[in-house]
Amino acid sequence: MRVAIDVRKLHDFGIGTYIRNIVRELARFDRETDYVLICQDADREAARSLGENFRTSVDSSGPYSIREQLSLPLTLVRTRAHVFHEPHYVLPPLTPCRSVVTIHDCIHLRFPQYLPKRGALAYARAQMGSAARRSHRILTVSEASKRDILYYFSVPPEKITVIPNAIDERFSTEPAEDDVRRVTERYQLDGDFVLYVGNVKPHKNVERLIDAFQLVRQSGLDELKLVIIGDEISKYAALRRAVHRSNLHKYVRFLGFLPDELLAIVYRLASVFVFPSLYEGFGLPPLEAMACGTPVVTSNVSSLPEVTGDAALLVDPTDTNEIADAMKRVLTDPVLHAELRARGLARAKQFSWARSARQIRDIYLEVAAQ
Repeated sequence: MRVAIDVRKLHDFGIGTYIRNIVRELARFDRETDYVLICQDADREAARSLGENFRTSVDSSGPYSIREQLSLPLTLVRTRAHVFHEPHYVLPPLTPCRSVVTIHDCIHLRFPQYLPKRGALAYARAQMGSAARRSHRILTVSEASKRDILYYFSVPPEKITVIPNAIDERFSTEPAEDDVRRVTERYQLDGDFVLYVGNVKPHKNVERLIDAFQLVRQSGLDELKLVIIGDEISKYAALRRAVHRSNLHKYVRFLGFLPDELLAIVYRLASVFVFPSLYEGFGLPPLEAMACGTPVVTSNVSSLPEVTGDAALLVDPTDTNEIADAMKRVLTDPVLHAELRARGLARAKQFSWARSARQIRDIYLEVAAQ
């Protein structure tokens, strides 16, 4: 069996994490399947190092481009792939072989007001609907996302398989003391602080988190700090305005992107991790925080209760006071703090990229056999 996987979004945040971990785990246990990784030219050498049964085919066409609608099918013909896995929702109509598509979430359909360009909603609906109908199997990462796919598209439930995400092994590995000290000193993280990790698009609800943080400080925890880690912060001026509005310049820090090895240390240094997102297909950051032993406050909507189970405090993400109250409870109640830490560590162990990759390989075999 020859499986082609589109890995052009290897370095993206959410989808890139999915691709990197699935491909790495497939390389660890599967030496029988012939894999073709459709990649950017810069990633060719890294892909080749995975094993003798992995080879590459370069496709420099951009995601969401007209060119990829033709170049991907041509690559599949040239490589004689039996199964094509598209880890995103764009599946070219001319795909010449059996196909598996991963639809991580339906956020573009749920929150069209946050799309960057006119026409983006029509494009997302058309491409996602086409992929859902024409693919031979749909993978998604949570039962919540499966419900959304069934709501928006007329596909049989048995066509959709839920295979959850997991955490990178670096988050469950205890860092060296010297590394912890260096990160603490470099980023001046020696006091109590609230942590947020993720992108800062409007549906992530970070502006309301800043407002809740101010309420916690006003309740008596006036030395508390908030650390926000995420990319493209400069694009969202509303966050800066929220900081200025409450005169929080000394207490809110935007660190931008951090690699996983540093991020795993920052998680461990945080007093509480807060993730008040309005919608998540899976919600990986709360699980990463749990694996690092950090108590979590997160939303009671979409997939987040499914991911965190009983190991987090769940709040209404539209209620600033409720977010603030939950943060303060964790910060001031040592018994609750310890309980959430223990539950979080146990919960994180229930998710495994190795197990998810084996399930995905089984889907490849089923689709090929059809």
